[in-house]
Amino acid sequence: MSLKQTAVILLSALTLAGIGCKKSGPAAPAQNYVAIDTATAGTISGTIHYQGVPPARIPIDMGQDPVCSMADSNLTEQYVIHNGGLANVFLYVKSGLGDKLYAIPTTPVVMDQKGCRYTPHVVGVRVGQPIRFTNSDSTMHNVHMTPTLGTNQAADISQAPNDTAGDVRVLAAPELMIPVRCNNHPWMEAFINVVDNPFYAVSDADGHFTIHGLPAGTYTIEAVHEVLGKQTATVTVASQQTATADFTFSGTGTAK
Repeated sequence: MSLKQTAVILLSALTLAGIGCKKSGPAAPAQNYVAIDTATAGTISGTIHYQGVPPARIPIDMGQDPVCSMADSNLTEQYVIHNGGLANVFLYVKSGLGDKLYAIPTTPVVMDQKGCRYTPHVVGVRVGQPIRFTNSDSTMHNVHMTPTLGTNQAADISQAPNDTAGDVRVLAAPELMIPVRCNNHPWMEAFINVVDNPFYAVSDADGHFTIHGLPAGTYTIEAVHEVLGKQTATVTVASQQTATADFTFSGTGTAK
């Protein structure tokens, strides 16, 4: 090989190496995430009350599926009320955090299908956080998720019996009370709430809730129920203190 041929080959190799290392554009700026300071953080705690005579929970006929007919409970879940406390209300900080950004968890939120129910009935998840749908029942189920705002992608997933690995989806934008239903068992229904901060909770069987880790400040929190609608409250949180915020819903969804 001549000296000229060798020089051409080396020049070509260097050119290709330069192309391979060339960047496609400026790197995306790193997010300036804020860490929750547990040493100074405050808390919001309260109870969701139901005023009046609650609607009766209606029995569901699950006899069409032998597996479902053996479920522990067959009552509707829209109104779960115990000692005047309303369960399954989603609460979150709607405003007051300013431009603070918090790291997105990589651990999935899990919504299972167990006893021919979605469990939990109401969940919260961060924008960009995985949500995993699993099936603990020995019958075929379906996950039909139908966002309505147009920014999150719908899903229609068939799940084999005992599919504990499940299917994972990620929702891209805030949206409240996204319905999830099973095409195979029409009584099965749940709701997903997608928010852009980590400060949220779901009221328990007695209507109680707690939101931890808030920096001192004044916030608007919103309480959302699948049937009764939304209410808001302004709450001031002090460092290392617990602020109280109670809500009262009635059959009309009107604050009292």
